[in-house]
Amino acid sequence: MKQAILALADGTTFEGFSLGATGEATGEVVFNTSMTGYQEILTDPSYVDQMICMTYPEQGNYGVNRADEESARPHATGFIVRHAAEEPSSFRAEQSLHGYLAAHGIVGITGIDTRRLTRHIRTAGAQMGVIATEGSARALVERARALPGMEGQDLATRISTAAPYEWTEQGADCWTDAERAPLEKARFHVVAYDWGLKRAMLRLLAQAGCRVTVVPSRTSAAEALALRPDGVFLTNGPGDPAAVTGARETVAALLGKVPVFGICLGHQILALAIGARTYKLKFGHRGANQPVKELDTGKVDITAQNHGFAVDDASLGKRARVTHVNLNDGTVEGIEVLDAPAFSVQYHPESSPGPHDARPLFARFVAMMERSR
Repeated sequence: MKQAILALADGTTFEGFSLGATGEATGEVVFNTSMTGYQEILTDPSYVDQMICMTYPEQGNYGVNRADEESARPHATGFIVRHAAEEPSSFRAEQSLHGYLAAHGIVGITGIDTRRLTRHIRTAGAQMGVIATEGSARALVERARALPGMEGQDLATRISTAAPYEWTEQGADCWTDAERAPLEKARFHVVAYDWGLKRAMLRLLAQAGCRVTVVPSRTSAAEALALRPDGVFLTNGPGDPAAVTGARETVAALLGKVPVFGICLGHQILALAIGARTYKLKFGHRGANQPVKELDTGKVDITAQNHGFAVDDASLGKRARVTHVNLNDGTVEGIEVLDAPAFSVQYHPESSPGPHDARPLFARFVAMMERSR
């Protein structure tokens, strides 16, 4: 096996073996605590310019297949694992993890102490890094130090769809694409801002009776409202929410016109639209086991999350209230706007991958559109 090196900007290095494509990959090194779902994670556009360390030691054991992809291709720039199965063991497997990464040009590393790396990130914070199959450790550290960080980068606009398109496909939990079918009769029309959306979100909206028009990141509020939607959906996405060009102004102009539902990056942009602030977390929340408490009921959901920024609760003012908090660190996990029909959550209720505890939030959005009518 060809050797590979992971070098972090603070000078820490790890030596292992090449996984996937050979060459060099750069990005912010983060960790994900999910035990399954590596293909959904790799194809989540929220991971643009990030290299993912999986804390669960065994990866690739069930292979990959087209039905589990959350977008057209992987968006993570690198993949870091303790052990990668050489041959998958699943009747659904269409390709090995190694073959999939190689086919998409994703550079990975296996055979390193991922527990040590995760503990280091928790202590030192997420930081820029390089995975390479050539070059010295010292040179790679210098390369990592020269990389720009995530703050101030508008990655959402970079990966957003170039043109609007319609979505009616249902079937968020199907094992094959052949099981999925289009929505025959829509009850609602939803405009979804594509800041890095995942297909499972659109499928769940379709299952709830919604025809979805997906629009580019820079679509104005007037253009969105001209489509005569019953509601607007603010999707997940990568990078710094405060850097997304025109997003806060657009959402501010939509509030009070139609019901609004935001997820992850969409949650942060909704908060910015009402005058709140966001900030970068030390190492973020990434995994399928994050406990979130609903303050009104005391109910705790286990949630899937993937974000490096959060909403500053002290900056929300009187236009919104906090509805959910993270039980690990007390950060804001949900808000409700008080003077307009709008709410958002920091986590991923589409649960791909992850638990289904929070899926009723899609029904809450539908109920809000029914009341608005």
